[in-house]
Amino acid sequence: MTVLTARGLGKKYKRKWALTGCTLEIEAGHVTGLVGPNGAGKSTLLNIASGMLEPTTGTVEVCGGTPGSGPDQLAKVGYVAQSTPVYTGLTIEEHLRLGAHLNPRWDATLAAKRIERLGLDPKQHAGKLSGGQRAQLALTLGIAKRPELLLLDEPVAALDPLARREFLQDLMEAVAEHGLSVVMSSHLVNDLERVCDHLVVLVDSQVRVIGEVEQLLATHHRLSGPRRDVGTLPADQLVVSETHTDRQTTVLVRTEAPILDPAWTVAQIGLEDLVLEYMSNPAAARPALEVLK
Repeated sequence: MTVLTARGLGKKYKRKWALTGCTLEIEAGHVTGLVGPNGAGKSTLLNIASGMLEPTTGTVEVCGGTPGSGPDQLAKVGYVAQSTPVYTGLTIEEHLRLGAHLNPRWDATLAAKRIERLGLDPKQHAGKLSGGQRAQLALTLGIAKRPELLLLDEPVAALDPLARREFLQDLMEAVAEHGLSVVMSSHLVNDLERVCDHLVVLVDSQVRVIGEVEQLLATHHRLSGPRRDVGTLPADQLVVSETHTDRQTTVLVRTEAPILDPAWTVAQIGLEDLVLEYMSNPAAARPALEVLK
C-alpha cells in the first residue's frame, strides 16, 4: 500500500514554479527522509500532501484519497510545519482540548501521557515554552490525532542537539508503538540516518534516487584507481559521479553486482556523502534512479 503517490505534480506561485513534474511513490510502514537543496520543492510537496496547498498541475493521492478533500481524509494525515506552530496565547491543556475538538480520532490518553512524561505543565502557556518544548507539543498534537501518515517539515532545524535527540527518540517510539508512516524533510542527514529506513533525494522537483537506506548504502561504491574512461565500465555499474586527475579516476557507482576489477580500490559510502553526490550531480544520477529503483 502506498501512502503518498504523486504524478507530474507541480505548484506555481504567480510566475514562479515551486514544484514541477514531481513523480514518486512512498510505501506505507516507512520512516522516509526527504532531502534536497533549498528550493528543491520539499516543503511545497509536503504542503500539498497535507492539503494545505492545491497543486497547479498533476495528481496526488495520500492514504487512498485526495489531500484536504474532507474530514475523513484530513484525519488520516498529521502535519508539523518547520516553525512547529502553536498558539502562544493558549495553554498546553487548551491545545489538547482544541485537538480533541478538531480531530475525530483524537487519543486524549496518549496526549496526556506524553505531556506528563515530558514534564510539561498543562497550565503553562505555549508562548513560555522553549523551542524544544514547542516542538514536542506540536509532535504530541500530530501523533494524538492518530494519523496514518505523519508529515514533518524540518521539525528539528531550530533545536539544539539535546532537544533534537529527544524529539527523534520520541518520534521513533511513536512509530514503533502506533505503526505510523512518516515522511520527514531535513537538511540534517545525520539525524535522518538515525531514524529513517527509507530515503528520497529531491533536486529541482525531480526524484534523483529513492529506496530503502540499507539497500542504497549496500549498492553504492566509491571506486578509485588508475585514470580511465568510465565509458569502459560494465553496463551494470551506473555512474553517479566521476572525478579525474592526471593519473587517477574516482567514481561513485551504483550496482547490485560485486566489483571484480582488481584495478579498483573499493570503498563504501556513508548516507551523507551519498546524498551530497546525488545533489551535486543530478544529471548523471538520473539513470541510476531509472534502472535500479
